[in-house]
Amino acid sequence: MKKLHLLVVDDDPNICELIRLYGEKAGYEVTSELNGSEGLDSFYEKIPDIVVLDIMLPGMDGWEICKEIRKSYPVPIIMLTGKGEVYDKIKGLEIGADDYVVKPFDPNELFARVKAVLRRYNILNNDEGMLTLPGLTIDMKQYKIACFGEEMTLPPKEIELLYFLASQPNRVFTRQELLDQIWGYDFEGDARTVDVHIKRIREKLGKEATQWELKTLRGIGYKFQVNG
Repeated sequence: MKKLHLLVVDDDPNICELIRLYGEKAGYEVTSELNGSEGLDSFYEKIPDIVVLDIMLPGMDGWEICKEIRKSYPVPIIMLTGKGEVYDKIKGLEIGADDYVVKPFDPNELFARVKAVLRRYNILNNDEGMLTLPGLTIDMKQYKIACFGEEMTLPPKEIELLYFLASQPNRVFTRQELLDQIWGYDFEGDARTVDVHIKRIREKLGKEATQWELKTLRGIGYKFQVNG
């Protein structure tokens, strides 16, 4: 079986070595870079299965690397940060990171999160990865959406949430269920995260569709309702 490739970008060689040791023990192929620019070059040279990315880096910081990766690739990204501020966590998730770990961290916890993120990606990509509805196409292989023929750019979490709901039409999900499936069971945010993402998806898709809609069930959650 082919080993999953993990790329770690951190300017602390001790952290890189720690992650390499635990990663290889867990069966991963691990590549590490100490510089942001070199880390991005390494990413393009051999697209990894998952990236563990520090925020404060020489050459190019983790925010910029995350944004660059997200322009073209839906590879899972876990951010490492020495800061515990809520702002940093929210910013990382908003620009496309899938999870974050605050330093100092337990490597066992880190790899538990690696497994959880990879599991979520597998759930979202366990079929052809293409969903076609009247006026709406969701391509999970390329993380692209077309709405009434117009290609749209949505952040990864919005695409994942829309795909998850649309692939199970008319089924009601509570906010907590959506948090668990899309953000992970150990996500520390609250249910309003789902509300915010649903609102943004609605705004971007507009109100042209009559065959389907993202429907709110007050006090319960949401469903992708197919009409007619």
